[in-house]
Amino acid sequence: MPRTDPGGALGADPSATSAPADPDQPETASIRLGDLLQAFSDPLRRRIVRLLATEGEAGCGDIALPVTRATGSYHFRILRTAGWTHTRRAGRERYLSLRRADLEARFPGLVDALLRADAAERGGPAGPGAPGA
Repeated sequence: MPRTDPGGALGADPSATSAPADPDQPETASIRLGDLLQAFSDPLRRRIVRLLATEGEAGCGDIALPVTRATGSYHFRILRTAGWTHTRRAGRERYLSLRRADLEARFPGLVDALLRADAAERGGPAGPGAPGA
């Protein structure tokens, strides 16, 4: 789902303009490859990363997951603390976006390579707008 917050422009990188909503989001230089790969190893978290890579920013409540709200929050936290996502607050809502620019700066080509590998493993295209699609 594209950005649902009326205060921003579609496609803008919210992580470039807003402070993280949670202090456990690592600085770019502190993102570790092992943490990224471990977080990406879970199929549900791969699904969230795919969604954010293709759709852009999404409200936490707008991401349809086949788990309870508490379990979804757990997976969002794992992605955030590993360095995959940026979380920002707008009122009571939280919005997630992929830290693509930070990840590309730290590990060039990693995001695209993992999304392609995930698509190949699932037997389908990487998705609209995704590399290799």
